[in-house]
Amino acid sequence: MFDVVIIGAGPAGASAALFTAKAGKKTLLVDNEKSMTKRAWVENHYGVEEITGAGLVELGKKQAAKFGAELVQATVTDIRKDGENFVVETDQQQYEAGNVILATGVLVDLAEKVGLNVKPGTEPRIKTVLDVDADGKTNIEGIWAAGTVAGVSVHTIVTAGDGAKVAINLLSTLKGERYVDHDLLKS
Repeated sequence: MFDVVIIGAGPAGASAALFTAKAGKKTLLVDNEKSMTKRAWVENHYGVEEITGAGLVELGKKQAAKFGAELVQATVTDIRKDGENFVVETDQQQYEAGNVILATGVLVDLAEKVGLNVKPGTEPRIKTVLDVDADGKTNIEGIWAAGTVAGVSVHTIVTAGDGAKVAINLLSTLKGERYVDHDLLKS
């Protein structure tokens, strides 16, 4: 049983996993190795001089794993409600989770299959996105969305920030008060 399963390990998904795992939530990050970021060359990401998109994706997964996120390479085929929790089915096995974050980039097929509301995208070449509120909540309680699939800009810095925002909002909901994660320099 996971507190959160995050589908998609690009900048939005890995960023969300970093925050949820660092907060002590049992986190699973599911990666299908199809992130469009892997084809990018990145020189406009704050704090990074330059990096390949594939390098950025690997760095994000490594950071999430550092805090305890479990990573699996699989393709999610279905999400269904089972009582209070969700069953996330992949092409290899299934996982149970209290919450799900979709960070699937341009892919909305799974979201539509499970009944999430969609709307037209506003970014060039992004035809359809999920209809989410300002916190990243979808129309199904417990399913959240972050990054390009949630309608934000395709720029890696923006999707990574949105993944962090959605994770913080999810953590705040679980805690019942605003969650804040600040590290201090070690002396």
